[in-house]
Amino acid sequence: MKTVYDFTVKDRKGNEVKLDSYKDKVLLIVNTATGCGFTPHYNPLEEMYKDFKDKGFEILDFPCNQFANQAPGSEEEIHNFCTLKFGTEFPQFAKIDVNGENADPLFVFLATEKPFEGFGKGIKSAALNKFANLNNKTFGDKAYIKWNFTKFLIDREGKIIARFEPTVDMKEVRKAVEEAL
Repeated sequence: MKTVYDFTVKDRKGNEVKLDSYKDKVLLIVNTATGCGFTPHYNPLEEMYKDFKDKGFEILDFPCNQFANQAPGSEEEIHNFCTLKFGTEFPQFAKIDVNGENADPLFVFLATEKPFEGFGKGIKSAALNKFANLNNKTFGDKAYIKWNFTKFLIDREGKIIARFEPTVDMKEVRKAVEEAL
């Protein structure tokens, strides 16, 4: 059975990183953007990272500019923004596509194993649904990820436990991470 350990990605400097180097760790894999309404998620993400990294937890940050051009900078500019504004210390990888013909194979795998089930209820979810539907028409059946800050929780064996859309309360994400640890 395929796991995230079967994939290789590029770090922000372009070096290949085999995800099997994260074996035996709980992972939270996130597609991010610096100019998104969900960019403040970096605060609770960094808090979780500091609280749990010594217990075998890693956050893997993949910037993506496919949602309303909300991550337009270079890898270095994005990294500087995140470290200066949010104090992030978790690994940040090269900017990728998560949808379309050039979608990163890791995100295709994640999203096909744990497909989108909706943004939930409420005004924020309804508004985001409209934006996402317009944006994702471009990608048709290859619209794997619906918006920035979609999170995938991975167990210590490399299997996907859960998918969290950006509208999910970060306290719920934290609780799931604690349970996985």
